Amino acid sequence: MSARRILSVWFPRLGAERLLRRTGDMGELPFAVVGDAGQSQVLVSLSHRAEAAGLSPGQPLRDARALCADLVTQPQDRPAEAAFLRGLCRWAGRFSPWVGLQGEAGLVLDITGCTHLFGGEAAMMEGLAQGAADLGLSARCGLADSVGAAWALARFTGEGGRATRSGDAIDQEARATRSRAARRRSWERGGAAPVMRPAGAVGQIAPPGQMRGALAPLPVAALRLPQDMVQELGRLGLRRIGDLSGQPRGPLARRFGPELLLRLDQAIGLVPEQVSPLTPTQAFATRLSLPEPIGLQDDLRAGLDRLADRLCALLRARGRGARRVRFEAFRVDGTAEVVQIGLARPADTAQGILSLLAMKLDEIEAGFGIDMLRLEAVETERIEATQMAGHVTALGAAERRQSQACAIEDLMGRLGARIGLEAITRRYPGSSHIPEKTAQVLAAAWSGPAPGSWPRPAIKRPLLIWRPEPVRAPDLPHLAGGFHWRGRSHEVVCATGPERIAPEWWLDDPDWRSGVRDYWQVITARGEALWLYYAYGAALSPGWFCQGRFA
Repeated sequence: MSARRILSVWFPRLGAERLLRRTGDMGELPFAVVGDAGQSQVLVSLSHRAEAAGLSPGQPLRDARALCADLVTQPQDRPAEAAFLRGLCRWAGRFSPWVGLQGEAGLVLDITGCTHLFGGEAAMMEGLAQGAADLGLSARCGLADSVGAAWALARFTGEGGRATRSGDAIDQEARATRSRAARRRSWERGGAAPVMRPAGAVGQIAPPGQMRGALAPLPVAALRLPQDMVQELGRLGLRRIGDLSGQPRGPLARRFGPELLLRLDQAIGLVPEQVSPLTPTQAFATRLSLPEPIGLQDDLRAGLDRLADRLCALLRARGRGARRVRFEAFRVDGTAEVVQIGLARPADTAQGILSLLAMKLDEIEAGFGIDMLRLEAVETERIEATQMAGHVTALGAAERRQSQACAIEDLMGRLGARIGLEAITRRYPGSSHIPEKTAQVLAAAWSGPAPGSWPRPAIKRPLLIWRPEPVRAPDLPHLAGGFHWRGRSHEVVCATGPERIAPEWWLDDPDWRSGVRDYWQVITARGEALWLYYAYGAALSPGWFCQGRFA
């Protein structure tokens, strides 16, 4: 059985090159993608010309403008970049059937047993990098026995097998410190020197079983550690992975926690790390390109009618129903207006979708005109075919109940289009003897009504229940004439009880740490019917509390 081999592919300019593929005329100018960082804007992705001009990711936009006056920028679109990366994941399936996402700009492939189909590991990496170049993308690859080592080689090695320098690199220290750090390197104390095979200019290959030597010259940031931990290690002089290999593990674990040793063991292959492939998702969407821009609501409704019919045909063919639908109207200036609706029950007919979307069309601003429409079922559920059979009377009753349920769900859908489905809730009986847990609040759109009638407690419960409020009364398990509550004195006319309720011993509920309670129905001289209990104080001090009021 062959050893496990992992290939990591990193696209260092993914955000910028994704946009340059659409607007090739900007390739001659420095180009950058700008994102928000707090109250300022920073560069998040740069083109090759922008990097050559001295710009770097994370640099504030105002500083970049001062260094490069002809810089062209566009705002970052994270959902579009994520969708583009998922498309690249499907594209990389030609090299391995086991492809997953790795961060926001990388892929990971388990290529065990696949390299001979492409002429070897180096040839496979060359072919992948050439395919990415044909798509207008820059790719850096790393190949090793573990996911962590492949990730490190793809991102922290440059051309020719040299480790990239960072701001904490040993080569930038003072001469005396640099000489002491050099004497600490393992391969100068008789150990094996790091051996890596460069695959042209696209990445590095660590031979099987030689990950320690391949990772030794790389900075500790290549272990996927938090930035504050990297800085702390740098202050101690531990700036390369090779420096960690010779250190005692006990002091490292006590000072930096288990994460440092876990990442180190994952990189060198002592702790296995799973490659999770991207599961293919079934998309239900349809699009309509318009020959001329439109801007009237009647035109939007006409286009929406055609899209809804197509979408529902796709849903019915798969036995699915839409629970959340998104309608996108793309304007001629490249921007888009998006409205989204939720349905209380799965729908595979155009009527149920159009009636809710029509309520949202007022929110769409046409601007200079809309030239493309898109309708997508974002969330779907399976619709099971039901067939009613039985006596004519029973069949008619079942049909009436189903019609009433559909009417309620349609009403919830219309209300949800205005205030949101999450704001519509229903109460459902809970399986607990604790008074405040006898009912639970559920989202009405994703839950059904309680079967049968609402269960009645053995003893009457108050109409209003609140959090227990302290009552000033004698510390006795029965009321002796009166008590003081909410700033007033109350005289007891009648007290019925007690009803003893014990806490759920299998749960640690902070509100029930007072132990067993004796509940009383108390009627005061003012005519108030209150619900009081006496806590025996198993864990806390005993006393009287008021928790509810009867009608």
